[in-house]
Amino acid sequence: MRLPLSIALSDNPRTWPVIEGRVAPDSIDLMPTVLHPSEMFWRQLKFSEFDVCEMSISSLMIARAQGDDRFVGIPIFTTRRFFHTSGLVRKDSGIEKPADLKGRRVGVPEYQQTAALWARGVLEDEFGVAPRDMEFWMERVPEKSHGGATGFTPPPGVTVNRIPQDKSIGSMMLSGELEATLHYLGNPNLVDRSTADLNASPDIKRLFPDPVAEGIRYYRKTGIYPINHGMVIKREIAEKHPWAITNILKAFNQANQIANRERVAHAEYYFETGLLAPEGRNAIRTPMIVHGVKANRAVLETIAKYSLRQGLTSQLVTVDELFAPSTLEQ
Repeated sequence: MRLPLSIALSDNPRTWPVIEGRVAPDSIDLMPTVLHPSEMFWRQLKFSEFDVCEMSISSLMIARAQGDDRFVGIPIFTTRRFFHTSGLVRKDSGIEKPADLKGRRVGVPEYQQTAALWARGVLEDEFGVAPRDMEFWMERVPEKSHGGATGFTPPPGVTVNRIPQDKSIGSMMLSGELEATLHYLGNPNLVDRSTADLNASPDIKRLFPDPVAEGIRYYRKTGIYPINHGMVIKREIAEKHPWAITNILKAFNQANQIANRERVAHAEYYFETGLLAPEGRNAIRTPMIVHGVKANRAVLETIAKYSLRQGLTSQLVTVDELFAPSTLEQ
């Protein structure tokens, strides 16, 4: 008898093989729902709608620190990015380098979201800009936000304002009411409401003129490739069917292998036409996203320290607390 499980996933190459049914966990029938991560995390944190669900690493740590044990983590990490490099600033703000963010009005979709947590952590470590140095303006409302589902209150010493309902990060960046945004989501959903294409605006520029170069610099210095999303399974299912955790992890490892093969195959067209230099062949074959605790422990421990330092968690959440014991050596 196969175990039927609902699963919520974001739309990206690492999840496509599962969404499309090319990969399925042994003895499990997955029923996928594809959602924008902002909406997905809120719905799972607020209503526990899905048996298995992608989950914000930051919100998972916060929930665990608060004693919320509804979910067991599975070390599947479908989304990673150098989030501090995605910042945008107004050209007339006088912000020419990260240090210039001190004293400025800065937008974030949500203060506790993983992307913002990483951006603040790197800004503090690398450029000496602490969260208390900025004035934050948050777009999401308590009724529909990750923080609303976990009881968020601004950490001591940090100013976090709410953006009025008739405005958004996008509109306030264009009007000059905000001078910068650490992370921008311009595709509205049940949680986010910005619509402006800030990258196309003549009044907006990147915080880092060459974000790729900054990402390379940071990675070469630290070895950290920030993790954004993990995966959770309802605890009641994990306890009744502990084998399901390993089977799900194995399936996503297979999906990851497919995504890597397809990425390399597509890149070969660019090598053949000369659009990519031949010496890049070995690099393109190196998988940058690897699931499992062992390969990612240092990154996970870094974000746990950031969460504690920034006042989102009241104690250090350990990696072993987040993920199923059966996955800790994988």
